[in-house]
Amino acid sequence: MKLIVYIKLLFVFLFSINSVSQEIKWITLEDAVYLQEAAPRNIIIDVYTNWCGPCKLLDRNTFGNKDVAKYINDNFYAVKFNAEGDDTVNFKGYTFENPNYDPAKANRRNSSHQLTQAFRVSAFPTIVFLDKSSNLLHKLRGYKTPKQLELYLKLFTDDNYKQYQSQEDFNKFFETFVYEFDSK
Repeated sequence: MKLIVYIKLLFVFLFSINSVSQEIKWITLEDAVYLQEAAPRNIIIDVYTNWCGPCKLLDRNTFGNKDVAKYINDNFYAVKFNAEGDDTVNFKGYTFENPNYDPAKANRRNSSHQLTQAFRVSAFPTIVFLDKSSNLLHKLRGYKTPKQLELYLKLFTDDNYKQYQSQEDFNKFFETFVYEFDSK
């Protein structure tokens, strides 16, 4: 039992060391949930498709931004998930697949993955935020600049979102939010 805890802590430590660079350290959803056991963090999932132009822009302009990458690496477990891919994903006791996946359409529109359907994602890109228990917090649809994403990253870090109990509270947060990320 102690060996398992030490292995988990070593994995978290190695993950933390790697987060010093300016690239997001993407991991699988299974790995993120596993890491949550030893070191709880919220999860951010980039739900994308291979054919999606705005997904490529989000990847290059927003996730490639050094401030965004550092903040995500320091505060979240980051998952990149192909909404039409053929990966098998085990999540919350269920196995999700894409039984109608067509390899000939790998870079074109393909069938929707069961996990994409479970999250009810229908537009790409969509950024999904999960809490420390892997429960859905929010789905953020469409391309976002680093500054647009910053607001949501800081809202869904730890339990910050729990401070806002009404639309009025959120509006006040939004209006007084001080942006810190570089837009480049």
